[in-house]
Amino acid sequence: MLGEKIRMKKVCVYCGSSPGLGEEYLAAARSLGQELVRRGISLIYGGARIGLMGEVADTVLQDGGKVTGVLPRDLFRREVPHAGLTELIEVTTMHERKAIMAEQADAFIALPGGLGTIEELFEILTWSQLKLHNKPCGVLNIAGYYDKLEEFVDYAVTQEFIRPQHRDMILWADSASQLLDQFVEYEPPNETKWLKLDKI
Repeated sequence: MLGEKIRMKKVCVYCGSSPGLGEEYLAAARSLGQELVRRGISLIYGGARIGLMGEVADTVLQDGGKVTGVLPRDLFRREVPHAGLTELIEVTTMHERKAIMAEQADAFIALPGGLGTIEELFEILTWSQLKLHNKPCGVLNIAGYYDKLEEFVDYAVTQEFIRPQHRDMILWADSASQLLDQFVEYEPPNETKWLKLDKI
């Protein structure tokens, strides 16, 4: 509802199962985990113990927070399930995984990651665009990792493939505290996806 601040109990984090090349990525995952716990927010994520996924989960758990992991059984050998989670939900498919995370989360954050992270981010943004949810979605742009992605989104707006209101659904920040502050004040766009018929 417009003018009503978001109350976040659980945040979904999308991020890489790799640590990346720079220590700044791991540091950002730790910082996000610490900030979630400081604000009393639980974590829901993909359930692995490796890469940035494991780092953010470990930090939340070490600082006394709660973590829910959602992992398809067939990915266990590749993504290596985290053994110390508050809750591990086993599912059959990737679709189930994403649906559960979307349902349980009050907001969504993308840390640096690869194809899966970007796919999850844009899928949840598309669901927001289609009014399937009104939850805030943000990008933690660590060390300029997502600069080119932001440039692409802006270019898509100039080419009228993305409406400015829907571009504004993506909240960008380079620190966890800044992004979570933006979430609290977030107001979803009123406009639907579809352009006016005279523009088609």
